[in-house]
Amino acid sequence: MTTVAAQPQGAALKGRAPSAMIWSAAWPVLAVFILSNAPTPLYVVWQRSLGFSSGTLTAIFACYIVGLLGALLVAGVVSDRVGRKPVLLPAIALAMLACLLFATATSVFVLALARLLTGIAVGATVSAGMAAVTDIGGPERKRLAALAASSAMVMGAGFGPLLAGVLSETVPGPTVTIFVVEIVLLASALVVVARLRLPKGVGGRGAWIRIPAVAPGGRMAVLFGIAVFAPGITATSFVLSLGPSLLSDLLGATNRVVAGVLAFVMFLGATGIQFMVRRLSIRTIMIGSAVATATSMIALAVSVSTSSIVLFGAAAVLAGLGQGMGQFAGLTAISAAVPAARLAEANAAQNVGGYVPAAVLPLAAGFLSDAIGLTSAAASFAIVVFTAAVAGGILVGTRAAGRR
Repeated sequence: MTTVAAQPQGAALKGRAPSAMIWSAAWPVLAVFILSNAPTPLYVVWQRSLGFSSGTLTAIFACYIVGLLGALLVAGVVSDRVGRKPVLLPAIALAMLACLLFATATSVFVLALARLLTGIAVGATVSAGMAAVTDIGGPERKRLAALAASSAMVMGAGFGPLLAGVLSETVPGPTVTIFVVEIVLLASALVVVARLRLPKGVGGRGAWIRIPAVAPGGRMAVLFGIAVFAPGITATSFVLSLGPSLLSDLLGATNRVVAGVLAFVMFLGATGIQFMVRRLSIRTIMIGSAVATATSMIALAVSVSTSSIVLFGAAAVLAGLGQGMGQFAGLTAISAAVPAARLAEANAAQNVGGYVPAAVLPLAAGFLSDAIGLTSAAASFAIVVFTAAVAGGILVGTRAAGRR
């Protein structure tokens, strides 16, 4: 990991930034997102030791989304007005506090609080951190900056459960060690953020806490981004929240490394696909996202009805492809259409549109599984998300013709 060298105030927006500087600026995004999904393989451990249901499990997961959405109502506006660094430094500190709570959790309440703080940290980072990477890239390297920020997000989201799964099976303290390691990574992210030289905020008037607003020229870009990003991230949220239970109870895979590897491969696909499609038109990438997510839901429905771990793995990978393409295309479209002074708020708007269904639908599936069984709940979830993905693809295909 390379730190970002100091540079004159505002220099991030002038000239052609070196590629290494752009990728280094994305490290805090990756470090925070490692925490976002690190608990995934550990849910079954906590569930067994604390004795809570699938509905409670998804409620704990939903606390993360609640914190994230709450942060998005504030972080984008604050970041654009006062600067990226005053948002990022507290966000990383909250992530470190969440690690301490996870490592010492002895109740559902503490787990829920840790997930809430994680969501706040991630919401602030997804707004200010991604905008900071774009600031470093400057006007000439917006597409590379969008690729760096987006791939850091999904790669971090994948590394977290992989590290947690491996460490929980191979070293003492299955629910402790991963969070000690993550604190070290977050400390390095603090150093990177402290060294970043970014433009100051532009000020402004109006409410500090509000539904993120988008500059007129960027509204269609945000709408198209949400149309494909939301189904994709909802699909991956299902794998992260109920995937370990499906693997253990329905598909017979009880080793926590399996859950961690599956989540890692899902997000590895989400990362790799962004590099593969980066030269295609934004419209083509968005349609590809919708197709991948819809196909993922078909594979999910068939996998739970046939108890096929192979098909479930395929569903997870396709969900990752759908999220990765939708996220990258949305961020790229926004960075091209929205002024830098409103960029963090526009990023927040897209993420609000994506994370709301990513919280509501897996939560509903969790409680539904307590009532009608995991197989039927998963099939119902698949139908809803399949429909949303198809609708998003049709919207982009018919309304975004000619856009790039």
